[in-house]
Order: sequence, then C-alpha cells, then structure tokens
Amino acid sequence: MSAFARLTRRTLLQLGLAGTLALSVALPVAAEADPLPSWNDGAAKTAIVDFVTRTTTPGPDFVAVGDRIATFDNDGTLWSEKPFYFQGVFVMDRIKAMAKDHPEWKDTQPFKGVLENDMKAVVASGHKGLGELLAASSSGMSVEDFSAQVVEWTKTAREPRFNKPYTDLVFQPMLELLAYLRANDYQTFIVSGGGVEFMRPWTEGVYGIPPQQVVGSSGKTEFKLDGDKVSIQKLPAIEFVDDGPGKPVGINRFIGKRPVFAAGNSDGDLEMLQWTTLNPGPRFGMIVHHTDAKREWAYDRDSDVGKLDKALDEAPKRGWTVVSMKDDWKVIYPFEK
Repeated sequence: MSAFARLTRRTLLQLGLAGTLALSVALPVAAEADPLPSWNDGAAKTAIVDFVTRTTTPGPDFVAVGDRIATFDNDGTLWSEKPFYFQGVFVMDRIKAMAKDHPEWKDTQPFKGVLENDMKAVVASGHKGLGELLAASSSGMSVEDFSAQVVEWTKTAREPRFNKPYTDLVFQPMLELLAYLRANDYQTFIVSGGGVEFMRPWTEGVYGIPPQQVVGSSGKTEFKLDGDKVSIQKLPAIEFVDDGPGKPVGINRFIGKRPVFAAGNSDGDLEMLQWTTLNPGPRFGMIVHHTDAKREWAYDRDSDVGKLDKALDEAPKRGWTVVSMKDDWKVIYPFEK
C-alpha cells in the first residue's frame, strides 16, 4: 500500500468513514513525475535527487529554506560556449557594426583581428585586448541602451553551427535542474565570468533567474543627471572580474550566503566549488563535462575556451559529481525534444 493510501486509510478511520475505505484504497495513485526527464538514469541523476531529497526532508541533512542557495556558472554550464564565448560574439558583432565610424580599427589590433575574423589575433591580444573591445563596444551609453542592444542581438543573431538564436543553445537538462531546485525552495543564482549587464536582460526569460540573482563581471558606471533625466552610464574601465577566485568574492559580496549547491564546467569555477563544498553540512558540487562532440562539443584540458583541468582532477577527491553530456543527458538542447 502506498504512503498516500495509508494516509487515506488512517484519515477515513479517524473520521469514522470506514464504509468508503474500499473505494479510497482502490483509487489510482498517480506516480510522481520525473523531475529530470532529460537525464539518463545513473549516478549523476541519483546523486542530485538524493541531495535535494535529503536537504528538504526533516533529518540530519535538512537545510532551512532561507539557506537553500544554489549557484550556477553560465558559459558552458547553462548554455554552450564554443567555439567562442557568446558574449565575445556579441562584442565582435558590435565592433563590426561600429567599424564604419572608426577607420583606424582596420590597422589596429585587436580590432583588426575582429574585422578580419582572425580569432587567433583576437585571443593573442589577451585580457588587455579583450578589455579594449569591451570598452569600445559598450561604454559611453546608458545601461538601458546597452540592454536594448543585447535584447536585439538575442533576437537576430544566429549561432552558425545550428542556425539558431544563441539563447536557444541552453541545456535542457540544466533547465530542468533549475526548475527542480526552485520547486524545492532553492534560490538559483548565476555566478558567471560573463558581463552582468550582458546577462541580466534575458536570463529571467530563458532560465527563470531574475536580474537581481545574476552575479557577473562588471565595468565601472556612474550616475548621471541631465535636467530631469537620470541614467547609469557605462564607463570604459573594468570594476570587478567574477571568475576564478573572484567568484567566491562575488558570492560573498552580492549574495551574502555560502551556497550549498554549486555547478560549473571549467577551472574558472574551481574556487566557487571549493567555497561551496569545503564547509560543514550537506554540500553538492557539480561539473558539467563536455564529452559529446556529435551533439555539442567535446573538450576539457587543452581547450582555450572553458578549460577543465585542475577542477577535473580535484573532483574525485572532493566528491563532486561530474556530469558527462554524452552519457548522462538524453538531449542537449530544448529544440531536440
């Protein structure tokens, strides 16, 4: 007899309604729907469900609702990041659109590399060059104007391999995981090396994560009053880099509580996973391992984008769950369903 049937029997007896007992026990009891239908049955799925069950059921591992904090990297964890970070594609598209007003760019790196689609030259420019591209493509405008540009790009730009909007290349199994956690009173946060102003315009519609629960790298801004018009203006300088050791700092600064669940996919997430799991009490660390070259991309230790090396070695020592895209996911993207 199921738990539901036992509860029904006890309630009816207590109410003196034994005459209807046979009917109540005979009623079909609906099986609980699988919260992660795009996940194959296996160790990874079992570990997730077990952790959520333990932390939301009264017992030694119970976590109070206010402490159920889950943090997720974005690039490579919630959506694809190959062959180049999607925000990087947005920046390069902006540089190309602006190039007619900047003839000097055709002879100046890293702008020259962007205009010639020379990714090696762009990557070779390092953080300094990428900072110059970011500053040129987004500073000198209000946050609202920048958000409008991002939203327009998500509607019109197409990822060349799949010929889909970039926001279609989110991972269906991770969408289910986010929903499963929220159904169990977890707050889900993005903690990404990507730009916070780039992510906030679309994360709620795509992931169900509102702007105030997005932590990311940020440029300097300033308040501006022009008559009765107020705005926040973007400046050509970096304020905070939310990557590597910056992630625990960002979590502490903007969330104010240590997560009990953290998911990433690269060495840039190592410190976030350490900060989450090296603490008493129930903790869950998860790494999305890109192992499916046919349906997505396969890469780890030698990749220029999303390199996974140190964190992969540390995972078994720390008890982190490594999720194989090829083995653990029935589908990668929502459009495959």
